[in-house]
Amino acid sequence: MRELKIKDVNIKGYAALAPMASVADRAYREMCKSFGCAYLTSEMISSKGLVYKDKKTPKLCEITDNERPMALQLFGEDPYYFAKAAYMLLEYSPDIIDINMGCPVPKIVSNGGGSALMKDLKTAERIVRETVLAVDVPVTVKIRSGWDEDSVNAPELAKALEQAGAAAITVHARTRTQMYSGKADLSVIKRVKQSVKIPVIGNGDITSGEDAKRMYDETGCDFVSVGRASYGNPFVFEQINAFFEGKEYKPKTLLERVDTMLLHAKKIVEYKGEHQGMKEARKNIAWYVKGLSGAAGIRNKCSELCTLDDLYRLCEEILKNGESV
Repeated sequence: MRELKIKDVNIKGYAALAPMASVADRAYREMCKSFGCAYLTSEMISSKGLVYKDKKTPKLCEITDNERPMALQLFGEDPYYFAKAAYMLLEYSPDIIDINMGCPVPKIVSNGGGSALMKDLKTAERIVRETVLAVDVPVTVKIRSGWDEDSVNAPELAKALEQAGAAAITVHARTRTQMYSGKADLSVIKRVKQSVKIPVIGNGDITSGEDAKRMYDETGCDFVSVGRASYGNPFVFEQINAFFEGKEYKPKTLLERVDTMLLHAKKIVEYKGEHQGMKEARKNIAWYVKGLSGAAGIRNKCSELCTLDDLYRLCEEILKNGESV
């Protein structure tokens, strides 16, 4: 088992869950943890939203004991609000506070947050420095390769953030303009690792144990994180762990997949209520049925799910239709 040490926080395992806004909520994180995910990060938390006491923001900050070790991730563009929000997060006892400098979404970038901070090294450095001064837990940063292919500055930025006090850096090896298209450039992660002495977590295109090993081998990174490959597939962590431990991994049966999907939906409903929970569960259910016999038709029915009883009937239909493709 690998061990990643971020200051006094020990992370044991082989892969972490990447932070994913509007996806990696408590239910999602708990499902991934149950299949062997080693480290979790919250959805993005607005630094200004927290400071100005937005009603929905505190829910994003909650951490349960079985999710640890876990980071709370802040986004924004102003060092003052980052520092103040980070201090406020201490109320929730995060193991780590992570700073988002990698989100490529236009509404975040247009306000100067996320990936836009990679174009403003002075502000990025100030954000880290002031946040580190405000809290007594490790502060880490998530970045991308750069803004575009002509400004791949992740190694330079990582070095500046290390000097500002960052305890670890996660690198999604795509530029902002790539969004989630094309292939991750592992050479950038390698260059970041060679530029700093703090731990580096690699992110991008990991869908299996083989992918994780390739990233470890080619980049020298200290840990890896999995994002979109976990959509409807929390089993990916179990598969990665089995690969590194030299164990045989048996793909889940149709019944096991359906049972996991149902448990995931029940958790969402438990935490958010049936009305809102089922609305949010629809996308997860659509991900779980990918690759099943008649998946296209099943996904169409996902948009009509309003109650758990609706989902029970859909599960019966899926099982009746038989084996996965």
